[in-house]
Amino acid sequence: MNEALPERISLGQSELRISPLGMGTNAWGFSRRADPSKQPALEAAIAGGINFIDTAEVYQFGGSEKTLGALLPEHRAELVLATKFFPYPWRLSKASLKAALQGSLQRLGTPQVDLYILHFPMPPVPLESWVEALADVQQAGLARAVGISNCNARQTRQAQALLAARGLSLASNQVEYSLLNRSVEHNGLLETCRELGVTLVAYRPLGYGLLTGKYRPEDLPALLHGRLIRKSDLHRASGLIGLLSELGQTHGKTPAQVALNWIICKGAVPIPGAKHAAQATQNAGALGWRLEPAEVQALEQQAAFS
Repeated sequence: MNEALPERISLGQSELRISPLGMGTNAWGFSRRADPSKQPALEAAIAGGINFIDTAEVYQFGGSEKTLGALLPEHRAELVLATKFFPYPWRLSKASLKAALQGSLQRLGTPQVDLYILHFPMPPVPLESWVEALADVQQAGLARAVGISNCNARQTRQAQALLAARGLSLASNQVEYSLLNRSVEHNGLLETCRELGVTLVAYRPLGYGLLTGKYRPEDLPALLHGRLIRKSDLHRASGLIGLLSELGQTHGKTPAQVALNWIICKGAVPIPGAKHAAQATQNAGALGWRLEPAEVQALEQQAAFS
């Protein structure tokens, strides 16, 4: 691949062009404070062809946004930056979304975010109100595009229709998707996004790190063991690692890069996290090549029967 022309795809039906793989920054920053030491990770991601960066106001209580705000100035023009609004129960009016976005823009040090996302479709405020608020901030020029997260197929259609009535389009829906969690294929969401021209963005694409091959049941991090990971996930991951490694040897890639490339082949955009430069570089190694259709199918069969 020509390094001067990194791979780019459309974000939904917007004018934004993103790398087929992004970078999540959930673990960036400290509680309400920036962490400038993440600069090498950002530089490595950019060097690897990644231009799509995802954050949220709740990540490290604003620390993630502040970290990006400290690092963005010399790179802002080349990045597509996404952040999210969290619908806390006490946020009851559309005006609270605009106020939250203005807070995010201040922490990020930018007058406009590229993609602004509703983090969850939570009550008591109905989805319709938040989508209308998203349309308001896009039309006010505070966001170039808008998206949703953790929404099902019906909610995705509803959001798209509401935005279309305002002359806008839904750019993305961010949900969990990996070889260990393929529910979007079975509940109609992946097909709905394809039909509507909405980009499906995949978080936890490596299944809490289980698909990297670096964890074993007996040495899981304390945070993960017994809390976020089920025994069935461990069993299925162990069954997949062998094939991921085999395919990785064929393509000169790691198991994690193969797992990420599988998501790209499915038409979704994975956003793995990266705490340091080596992780960012490894994630970027999922770009610039594709698994063969038969290899995609073999992984899916292994995932189904593990």
